[in-house]
Amino acid sequence: MLLTLFEILDVASRADLKSDLLQELERQKQVLLSFRNNPEIAEDVLARTVADMEAAAQALFAMTGRIGQYLRENEWLMSIKQRTGIPGGACEFDLPSYHFWLHRSAAARLADLQSWITPLYPIRDGTAIVLRLLREGGKPARVLAQHGAFSQMLGGRVAQMVRIRLPLDSQYIPEISANKYALNVRFTVFGTEPRPKMCESDVEFELTFCNL
Repeated sequence: MLLTLFEILDVASRADLKSDLLQELERQKQVLLSFRNNPEIAEDVLARTVADMEAAAQALFAMTGRIGQYLRENEWLMSIKQRTGIPGGACEFDLPSYHFWLHRSAAARLADLQSWITPLYPIRDGTAIVLRLLREGGKPARVLAQHGAFSQMLGGRVAQMVRIRLPLDSQYIPEISANKYALNVRFTVFGTEPRPKMCESDVEFELTFCNL
């Protein structure tokens, strides 16, 4: 649980994260506003999305100082973060207070985790909006990977994200490689052996090239 918190802290520490999110939210808001009074656009959905973006931007503006600084000033958390980077460094005799915390009730630990993560919610909310718009910014197509392999020349097409969707009961795992010339997808079958087993059957899946 704390390891995930530390990873979030490291990612959120990027100096340009907040400004980039604000700029992208404003850019996307202006794009959406240009669709007003379009008969093909649901005005209630548009208004709700714009309101969500404005609320996320206001919350981001309200964040002062370095993101996550309150966590860095927590000596107890930072002592754990430092020790967990060492193999075996989080043993009971090195971090007795950490193991005492681990044996507290689930409700008490959850309350602590919520108090540590809640101030970072504006970053989460802003990122979620941008990612939602990005994932929805494409037209899905049904394609077939013959014998588990699929390749498509891009022909100058630019995509910020490639989204692949499979049925929930699918046993196949997509592996993606791409450059500016081509997209390649191969499907493997889950197993515990060191090398993944290549799928030998045809796999139908949904492919979307996403752009903001």
